[in-house]
Amino acid sequence: MSINFNLNDVNASKWESIEPYLINLKDREIKSSECIENLIHDESQLSEIISETRARAYINMTCQTDNQIYQKAWTDFVENIQPKLSEYNDLINRKIINNKFVNDLPERYEVMIKGIKTDIEIFREENIQLQTRLSMLGTKYNEIRGKQTVYFDGSEKTFAMMAIYQENTDREIRESAWRATTSRIIQDSEEISDIFEEMIELRHQIAINSGFRGFQEYIFAAMHRFDYTIQDCLEFHESIEYSCMPLKYDMNLLRKEKLNLVKLRPWDMSVDTEGKKPLQPFIDSDDLVSGCSRIFHSMSKELGNYFDLLKENDCLDLESRKGKAPGGYQYYLQKSRMPFIFMNAAGTQRNFETMIHEAGHAFHSFYSGHLDLIQERDSPIEFAEVAAMSMELLTHPYWNEFYEKDNAERAREKHLKGIIQFMPWMATIDSFQHWIYGNPNHTREERKIKWLEIQDKFGSKVEYDGINQEENLEQIAEISWQLQGHLFGAPFYYVEYGIAQLGALQLWKYHKEDRYNALKLYKKGLSLGYTKGLTELFAASGLEMSFSREHVSKLIQEVDYELSENTLKH
Repeated sequence: MSINFNLNDVNASKWESIEPYLINLKDREIKSSECIENLIHDESQLSEIISETRARAYINMTCQTDNQIYQKAWTDFVENIQPKLSEYNDLINRKIINNKFVNDLPERYEVMIKGIKTDIEIFREENIQLQTRLSMLGTKYNEIRGKQTVYFDGSEKTFAMMAIYQENTDREIRESAWRATTSRIIQDSEEISDIFEEMIELRHQIAINSGFRGFQEYIFAAMHRFDYTIQDCLEFHESIEYSCMPLKYDMNLLRKEKLNLVKLRPWDMSVDTEGKKPLQPFIDSDDLVSGCSRIFHSMSKELGNYFDLLKENDCLDLESRKGKAPGGYQYYLQKSRMPFIFMNAAGTQRNFETMIHEAGHAFHSFYSGHLDLIQERDSPIEFAEVAAMSMELLTHPYWNEFYEKDNAERAREKHLKGIIQFMPWMATIDSFQHWIYGNPNHTREERKIKWLEIQDKFGSKVEYDGINQEENLEQIAEISWQLQGHLFGAPFYYVEYGIAQLGALQLWKYHKEDRYNALKLYKKGLSLGYTKGLTELFAASGLEMSFSREHVSKLIQEVDYELSENTLKH
């Protein structure tokens, strides 16, 4: 049993409150494998408290980037607690791995021990300060993006609010909205490039310090990517180019023809080609939440009840507003065992899909919440995204909760087309990162050229020429990568979406054949948390993990077939 380890009085926002417990763990005498298990258990309980404190500080900061109290609390954690935690975590990891009784641990610890060994191999004390600086740069990026608003249509609007104008059937309104937003983005582009370049330098140095040739190799180890390699990612890019790009080009050509355009401009990519009004599934966040609740209750009582807990426990911040960081996320409060969902809702179909996506993450958290150890609940990102992206597809039959029949079909069609459009975008971001960190000493001009080259390979054939020489709005094509927050806050976290999409499409196929069985497979995989490796988690849900041209093409063809069927029916 644990000795003198009562955590009731821990205040994880204060280092002096945490440190005695870490010293206790570090100095424990280990006389058996049971002693190691007790150590792991107690460290997990302490980590739950620390993780939740960090989560709440991050949530507060992103919900109100202009609140100085929240900014200070987050900064204090990043600068004064996180670095010291890293040192102690390494000491405790070594204490576990270097003990002779570690080989006597039960099989349940196999995945965990593999991860701990990797963490020890890459840990360097000199990297702690560099990682702290990276966290602060990420915060600075969020502050800049949180302040980006425009005055349009009579009031100040966030970028999330501006997105709806890109679906307006009046081309002049779309163009005007695009110009206003783009002009505002460009104002901060130099500062954001400066931030990114410092991040590249810091990340490369971290990798070199840890004995790697570059950040690519380091991050694959740090992210515990045991089931696939850098070469697999490059193969994935090629498979996407082969399977998706012909369909994407055809869709864009058809869009240009239907809109009767001489040039396909960036403000022409979201409008309905039949001239129909923008899909508006909900009015406000209350409308969004109540509709999603009905959907999940229709799918299963369990999912519906889980979703309702989010509102009951004040675990939703959904409305877009000035000062709020961009994007959306689900953050699991490890001690409370409750998911928190953050997003920027402004009434669009994409917002609705984001809500469903983040709810999928929340279900994953609920399903794995029974696992005793925090390490067992912290699933691989690739499988965590299966939980979210599958839910987008599995909810398709229930979208009439938000739409009448014709618009529900239209929304589903838009979502499926979005998958074909998204996979090349994923390949764009992942290819860009592989080049960036494979060439860390590149110039800003070289980065621009490479980005445009990758865009030409995977992007839409949008024409920017002559848009506005005087205001240099064409520059947006060169710096549009700056809008992808993962590049700043979570480097190399993007291929996971593509891997997960392959899993989600397989679950979707099961769901079309047998809804009950698909939900059963969904729950089975999610309930395992991180007690199994990534490939085994895929297999537990009846999914194949492959990057081959054949596998990717087969799944994309399933989407294309569904779209063709819907076209024939309507």
